[in-house]
Amino acid sequence: MNVEFDCRDSCPWSLRRDPALDFPVGQVRRFAAPNDNEEVGDVDETKRNVLKLLAVGGLIGAGVGGLVGGSLQYLAPPAVGLSSYPKVQLLDVDGSALTVAKAEAEYNVGTTQLYLFNYPLRNEPNFFLNLYPANGSPPSATNLGAANVPGGIGTNGSIVAYSGICQHLGCPAPAIAFYPPGTCPDTPGGRKFYIHCSCHGSTYDPANAASNLTGPAVLPLPQVILVSDASGNIYATGMTPSSPPVNGHISTLQGDYGVGTTSQVVKETPVILCNFPT
Repeated sequence: MNVEFDCRDSCPWSLRRDPALDFPVGQVRRFAAPNDNEEVGDVDETKRNVLKLLAVGGLIGAGVGGLVGGSLQYLAPPAVGLSSYPKVQLLDVDGSALTVAKAEAEYNVGTTQLYLFNYPLRNEPNFFLNLYPANGSPPSATNLGAANVPGGIGTNGSIVAYSGICQHLGCPAPAIAFYPPGTCPDTPGGRKFYIHCSCHGSTYDPANAASNLTGPAVLPLPQVILVSDASGNIYATGMTPSSPPVNGHISTLQGDYGVGTTSQVVKETPVILCNFPT
């Protein structure tokens, strides 16, 4: 015989379940005291804990974000450079002011040593050249040299300055150097004097804005704008508008600190290697 007992309400040994205890797991119910007239609702502790976790997570995220931001500041420091091209007076190798008269007396197309000055940044060397013939006579087919070159200053328009960093892969002077007439038997582009990089063979024409004579470089050397005052003092004031950035620099003005108000010419011994591309 099957007998079914429902003792939830009638069995003396069964405790009747208080409906007040029927609420979801994680929810805490708060009751008012017998003499408390204030109605107190249910408190969902699970939802409260989630909100607390979100708040704490937000604070931790903000803190971590600040730490990451601070770390990135040191990992990627702000770019160093200049906002515009300064006017910089050039000094001769002895520290005195470099004038047109000194440049024409001391340097010429046959000068075998390199003369370099930094501009506009400390890590941007430039060639200082006077392309006029050594004997002071006008250039000709037999008296090699150049006058009235683009951007040239001085009595004969033959004093120029170009970047001393190759535009191919950035080989700096003295690996890239000015080659006076007769330095090598080769005449790249038909020129008997030129700027040549011994790293990979690129050559440039100093009598024509340092345009390319042979590759692998495809860009000319950046040209420094030179000016002179009434006393003949020579200043660098910028780069010609057609000049590309110095190799290795996004901008010629970015990548190091400026040279200041003066830049002294220094003498270097060139690396000579007649390795012209065929």
